[in-house]
Amino acid sequence: MKIITRLKWAQWLCVAGVALAILLMIGATRQVRQELQRNERAGEIVSGVVALRYLSLEYAQTQERRSHVQWQLRKDSLQGLLLRDDLFREAEESQLLHDLQENLPLLARHFSELLLVRQELRATPERAEVLHLLEARLFGQLMSRTQDMIRDAEELARRSRQGVLSAQQNATAVAAALGLLLALTVLGALALTIRSVAHPLERLRRGAELVGSGKLDFRMNMKAVDEVGDLARAFDAMTERLRSTTVSRDELVNVNAALHDEMAVRHGAELKVQAQLGRLSLLHQMTRSIGERQDLRSILQVLVRSLEDQLPVDFACVFLLQEGVLEASCVGLGNALLPGDAALKEGAQVSIDNNGLSRCVKGQLVYEPDISGSEFPFPHRLARGGLNSLVLAPLQAESVVFGVLAVARTIPNAFSSGECEFLRQLSEHAALAARQAQLYGALQQAYHTLHATQQSVTREERLRALGQMASGIAHDINNAISPVALYTETLLETETGLSASGRSNLQVIARAIDDVAATVARMRELYRRREPQMELTSVSLNVLAQQVADLTRARWSDMPQQRGVVISMKLELAPGLPSVMGSEPEIREALTNLVFNAVDAMPEGGALTLRTRSTGEHAIVDVVDSGVGMDESTRRHCLDPFFTTKGERGSGLGLATVNSMAERHSAVVQVESMIGQGTTVSLAFPLPQAHLAMPPLEAPATTVAVAEPMRLLVIDDDPAVLASMTTILQRDGHTVVAANGGAAGIDQFRASMESSLPFDAVFSDLGMPHVDGRKVAGCIKELSPNTPVILVTGWGQRLIPEGDVDAKPASVDEVLSKPPRVRELREVLLKVHKVGYSPAS
Repeated sequence: MKIITRLKWAQWLCVAGVALAILLMIGATRQVRQELQRNERAGEIVSGVVALRYLSLEYAQTQERRSHVQWQLRKDSLQGLLLRDDLFREAEESQLLHDLQENLPLLARHFSELLLVRQELRATPERAEVLHLLEARLFGQLMSRTQDMIRDAEELARRSRQGVLSAQQNATAVAAALGLLLALTVLGALALTIRSVAHPLERLRRGAELVGSGKLDFRMNMKAVDEVGDLARAFDAMTERLRSTTVSRDELVNVNAALHDEMAVRHGAELKVQAQLGRLSLLHQMTRSIGERQDLRSILQVLVRSLEDQLPVDFACVFLLQEGVLEASCVGLGNALLPGDAALKEGAQVSIDNNGLSRCVKGQLVYEPDISGSEFPFPHRLARGGLNSLVLAPLQAESVVFGVLAVARTIPNAFSSGECEFLRQLSEHAALAARQAQLYGALQQAYHTLHATQQSVTREERLRALGQMASGIAHDINNAISPVALYTETLLETETGLSASGRSNLQVIARAIDDVAATVARMRELYRRREPQMELTSVSLNVLAQQVADLTRARWSDMPQQRGVVISMKLELAPGLPSVMGSEPEIREALTNLVFNAVDAMPEGGALTLRTRSTGEHAIVDVVDSGVGMDESTRRHCLDPFFTTKGERGSGLGLATVNSMAERHSAVVQVESMIGQGTTVSLAFPLPQAHLAMPPLEAPATTVAVAEPMRLLVIDDDPAVLASMTTILQRDGHTVVAANGGAAGIDQFRASMESSLPFDAVFSDLGMPHVDGRKVAGCIKELSPNTPVILVTGWGQRLIPEGDVDAKPASVDEVLSKPPRVRELREVLLKVHKVGYSPAS
């Protein structure tokens, strides 16, 4: 076989290998693209199901029509996604999709039933208990169903992610196998060429040297039928003729020159094959390095550095397409060697049309062999830096060009056709890896968002349950302290023979009752989002510190002494400390919490100091203990909600409540502590502007006048509250009839209507079994629309709808919170008396 034929066979074999590589890479790329589409579809399904759960929670909390409409729209969108099953072919994925399709109508039915229950609840409030129970059950089924759907959707997404990883691994394996196959093919062709040409030529060279030295009896004796064989036989014939005739040395020189020319041609072909093999190996190496990165920045840096080091090039830069212009995202080290203003900075922008880059942005490889005479600004700028040849390769993924790879060299015509093709293939691999990094980042962000949403929902549920429990506790506490508050206030007002010590003790009790009432009123803020409206007054921190020391004496003195532990209290109050503006009960409660924490931190006893001071801009109160102290990690997190070091003895809300109070007062909480050296907690309250001219403390409220004697009906299911209110109202000269429970109160009012002694006003508790305060008010208004009804409730403002502080039930004229004050009772009786209510005859 002729050598030229062998070379052609080798050439076609290489072409076939390259074509096979291209086809297999296209197939692998299609597989990766299909898996990415499946992954994107699965992500949309997960987002849709999570959105349904969030909207269900939002509707359950707000009951807004907007949430209902968004829920329906999201359900329809998710249903459309589930019906498009063209991307999920595997049996397990089809089963997951089928389960989601079956659960979605059931979820919609539960949501529709929840809407019907809401409507029935508004239409028939007397069935509230049953309907609330049914509503809770439906909401639980709705949450369980959405949780199942989220689990199925996440499983579907996980399988799609595994498909993406498998497709990428297959593509990498195909690229590696094809690179090895091409390398073996080229090496085989090269070995065949060397065997067919180099060895015979070496033998011919040796024969020529022997014949030239005069040994004309030398014979090649080659039987090959190719060009070298023909040459060898001609050489043998020549030597035979030389033996019989005289041969011209010029002819020998010509023959030798022809042989050298042919060898040069064959050597050039060998160099080209080796260069192509080197570029294929470099492409494989750079593709593998790029594929190991997961973020776009590192992928571009590896691309640029590898081109500068291994191709090599004198300048390399990657531009990303941003809103119609190219922005330099990653610039190589060669850029720093460019003189003057020719160097590019990261973030520099290059226009497209003004620099002839439109062809590259459309997906074409652009090669400029000599840019020294270019009129475009960007090539001209590179030419000023000493660069003369430029190649622009598009970064294209899924038929979309998102960037341009620019490389240049200092000499003209520096890039061969093989290098241009290499740059085109490299840009395709880099674009695919960049797209993969973007998808990976999007998946990471989606996962973090989902995780944060789950944590937020869990926290909201926990706070809501805690708030509901706190609401019930607040009602019981208000009922329990109502008689104490009424009797204490009456004793301070009416008993003039009290000793100074007794009156001081009663005043401490009254302040403690006020703090308990304020604390109970704030307990509902555990599950309500809007901040309470504070009534700011002028507060003396010195007075509060003294009060807190008195209120907490049992905790820091009596209780430790029972265990044989001594804690000494020391007050260091700055004289002339300016007052601050704030809520006295809230600040007192915060200082009480800090004192309790300080006592807990000194299980073996120690010194407890309350200190006040001023910096000119802030009034500061310090709570200092000599206890066990905290490490740095505990100190940084001690103000976080639910963070506690007391185990089951602590709730983690003490210091968080102090921090919330400080935020509402624009104050600053500082904690200084070291292990074994105690802790100092400082509350710095800003002083008002021109505090020297601060308004004086509010004067004590004057005594409220007592209304004219009235005939009153008091209804409550708590005997202690009923007895205390009856005693206080009778002491003001009113005729009071007490009724234990709502049913007895209605019967008593109905009996008074039939007699000649109607009631002038009615006090009724809200929370009573069987017949509550709302039903009592409704029945009284039906019997006598003009009789005022005053509702006394331990739930405070929960009776008032959210967002409307002036609203109250139509059948109720006034609302009082427990514990009621004597002043409030008198004010409300004066109010209803002045309005002119008259009972029906």
